[in-house]
Amino acid sequence: MLRALARVDLGAISSNCALLKRTVGHGTLLCAVVKADGYGHGAVQVAHAALTGGAEWLAVATAAEATELRASEIEVPVLVMGALSDEELQVAVDARADVVAWRHRFVERLGALPGAEGIGVHVKFDTGMGRLGTRDAEEAFGVASEVAASQRLRLVGAMTHFATADDDPGFMRIQLDSFTPWAQTVRDAFGGVLVHAANSAATLCEPASHFDLVRCGVAVYGMDPFQADPAARGLVPALELWSYVAEVKPAAVGDTVGYGRRFVARHATWIATLPIGYADGFRRGLSDNAEVLIAGRRHPLVGTVSMDNITVDLGPAPSEPAGIRGAPAVLLGREGGERILAEDWARRLGTINYEVTCAISPRVPRAYSGNGA
Repeated sequence: MLRALARVDLGAISSNCALLKRTVGHGTLLCAVVKADGYGHGAVQVAHAALTGGAEWLAVATAAEATELRASEIEVPVLVMGALSDEELQVAVDARADVVAWRHRFVERLGALPGAEGIGVHVKFDTGMGRLGTRDAEEAFGVASEVAASQRLRLVGAMTHFATADDDPGFMRIQLDSFTPWAQTVRDAFGGVLVHAANSAATLCEPASHFDLVRCGVAVYGMDPFQADPAARGLVPALELWSYVAEVKPAAVGDTVGYGRRFVARHATWIATLPIGYADGFRRGLSDNAEVLIAGRRHPLVGTVSMDNITVDLGPAPSEPAGIRGAPAVLLGREGGERILAEDWARRLGTINYEVTCAISPRVPRAYSGNGA
């Protein structure tokens, strides 16, 4: 029995990718986003499962992440979507990864690097996200022209990124209306350019955003980009988080539990301690604000989440609940007819499901099943 374990179903990853491929159809490529260690699921393992499910491209945020994929003998196109310093740009080139450009100076630096021959470039037009990319359509077209004219580089893509595909379709439409004619101009001028814009939310809700390629992240992992129920969209959550009951002890009226004595027993009850805490990614904000599945039943978390332990109220009983000590406990996932989703945590924490799985720390081992794991 491990103190904490993240179980990752690679078959679910493949299934979710297959669903996304059916959604966009044969004319659009699927790029699976595996940045941030595959949203906490394990980048290399997820990448292989996504490819099995029909993904043709992979995307990451950093050059080091691209290097990790190449070290695992992944040969499909890999796009580094994030900003790259001079040092990181060379790492990306050495990994034979595609990169994103929006300034002439970046193209000059890239073209001068050793080994840059044939490196693919995707030009980013900022239509409303307001982070990376240029807001100037003429500048973006000029950068694309410079790459296309280069003897060393390849113009591969024309892209943007939606700011509100998950909650404001009106603004997404404004972005689409800005991006579409610009992308068509680039395609008409240079031909063979992959146009791409859609994230998971846009892929599932706006067919006009599909273009030549979609970049799906959260949906690949079976989480809902709209922060509701993934099952309603046919998505299968790939990750479960487990611990076990390390101790069970009675609490009399007035007994307290945990740092700050936050929990005070109002009636006689039994308290279970699970050896998992915020250093594992079980956020402190879940103190008195979560539930755990033990033997298929929901039990409330009580007291303060500490670095290495949480405490759960098992309820009153005439004697120590039989068989509870040593029993497995599900913090994310399904047991019997009950389930706890990343979306449930996100609502309680006032955040999004992305952050829930990304926050599961490296000290929690990952165990893989499905797809030959």
